[in-house]
Amino acid sequence: MNIEHLKLFVRVASTHNISQAGQELGLSAPVASMHINRLEESVGARLIHRTTRKVSLTEEGEAFLPHAEDLLLGVDAALASVGKGAAGPQGTLRITAPASFGRLHLIPALKGFLAEYPDLTLDIQLTDSMIDLIDGGFDVAIRDANLQDSTLIAKRLTVDERIMCASPDYIAEHGIPDTPESLRQHKCIGQSGLKSWIFDSPKGHISIKGNSSIRVNHGEAVRDVCVEGLGVAMCATWLVHEQLKRGELVQVLEDYPLVDGAAIWVVYPSSRLVAPKVRAFVDYFSQYYGTPPYWSIDSEDQT
Repeated sequence: MNIEHLKLFVRVASTHNISQAGQELGLSAPVASMHINRLEESVGARLIHRTTRKVSLTEEGEAFLPHAEDLLLGVDAALASVGKGAAGPQGTLRITAPASFGRLHLIPALKGFLAEYPDLTLDIQLTDSMIDLIDGGFDVAIRDANLQDSTLIAKRLTVDERIMCASPDYIAEHGIPDTPESLRQHKCIGQSGLKSWIFDSPKGHISIKGNSSIRVNHGEAVRDVCVEGLGVAMCATWLVHEQLKRGELVQVLEDYPLVDGAAIWVVYPSSRLVAPKVRAFVDYFSQYYGTPPYWSIDSEDQT
């Protein structure tokens, strides 16, 4: 049984795309399809359903997949035992990430990532839409929203701390809120889809629905409206850490932390055999962002 055919089959099972899986392994689409045909001939069973939109595993393919993964893991272990480890990350890594986070905290990290993994090429899509990784053919996604799809593997990269902010101009004109309840007497900047803010206090959780004279559907716009002095807003620290350092925004209600529990996640399709390029991305960015992340208000960068 050809090891290269097995590698291709495992990647097809993850990407659901023969052409993409072949490209990752340096194969043209016709050659990749031929390799799958030969693998099916060697095992005497049809392993993949082919349609015009995507491919999926047959019942036999699903049964065969864990054994193929075990065989490849065994080959890697055997090579490592004689000092010939598996090839380093290579091929195209397709990434999707939220637009604002991607621009601010993914793009600036790419130079170091590619310096460490020079055989990789990157295909990045920045969007605030929740893209289906399988249908979109993506290897990994960075997400800062609640995770719904249990078929994906999720790893928390770092915390996603939210704080209350106001501009110095707003505070000079309207004063500073000293308790969550006092927000009812302040102008607040709402964000679409968020009905209230929940604060932790010595008396327990306090839910406040602010008097929102402005409601915006995008995080960067919320921050910008807040910088203009139009109200008090909740913002992610990764979005406002520069404005805090420059004094364009001030944290308020520091003694009443928001009850949120948000995090920055990396997700990728479930597989017992994670592609080296995916593992490289997960490991690199887990270390790059860190906990607490470099944008945290408690980090040295903020002092």
